[in-house]
Amino acid sequence: MIKNSFSAIFFKEENEDNKGSVEFQVVSFTNRIRKLTSHLELHKKDYLSQRGLRKILGKRQRLLAYLSKKNRVRYKELIGQLEIRETKKN
Repeated sequence: MIKNSFSAIFFKEENEDNKGSVEFQVVSFTNRIRKLTSHLELHKKDYLSQRGLRKILGKRQRLLAYLSKKNRVRYKELIGQLEIRETKKN
């Protein structure tokens, strides 16, 4: 069995029990996305996990769009910390 290395991203909002904040939700979705991506590298035909990954990606994309509209500075800081690409503007 191959063990994959997965490093979770933690920052100060987690310690403050602020689990409803947009930043915390985006971080938790990003951790789940990275975990599912590493799982799918081993199990290429796991179609249920692929569907779950697409759903989580959509949720994270909607949250990031909301955050970019409400507070552009927090959005830029968050995508910088998580090392993810900026979403395309329509």
